[in-house]
Amino acid sequence: MYCVWVFSEAYICLSDVTKALTWYLAYGSNMNRGIFEGRRGMCPIQAQPALLENYRLRFNLAIGPGERGVANLESEAGARTWGVLYLITVEQSEHLDRTEGVPRGVYRRIPVSATVDGIKPIAGFSYQSDRISLGRKPSPRYIGLLIEGAVQHGLPPGYLHYLRNFELAADERLPDSPT
Repeated sequence: MYCVWVFSEAYICLSDVTKALTWYLAYGSNMNRGIFEGRRGMCPIQAQPALLENYRLRFNLAIGPGERGVANLESEAGARTWGVLYLITVEQSEHLDRTEGVPRGVYRRIPVSATVDGIKPIAGFSYQSDRISLGRKPSPRYIGLLIEGAVQHGLPPGYLHYLRNFELAADERLPDSPT
């Protein structure tokens, strides 16, 4: 067994079975602690803001019958996407694959190298989907999760501005508001 110092507050002890660790870059709703830790049941060992070069954030993965879309990465030279780099166990990464729909082909893992503190590249993985549906947009609720996660992890103000300026989808699940 060995222990890892976490967030300058406590040690987490890991057995030999769980000591294999990996880095995961979240760029969508998994940046949000409530989603990543609460809904997904993850317990990251470390979390830090990171920059992914040559990928653009898109919302072209359809969710529902309307115009809503969730986050996806699109390869694009010169593009930049901020996210949260989480250090997790291999077992947690396998659980995350299941919650992200990897076995069903919704997303697939891709290798990434994200930059931390402007100089330190860290190899890890992220998710990307080929199930692209053009014309999709984030719902107000969904983009709110990304913005909240970006604030929680101290992503740059310019990136928060970028997130706040996406055109938003009407959420077909909500009743029309009276005029």
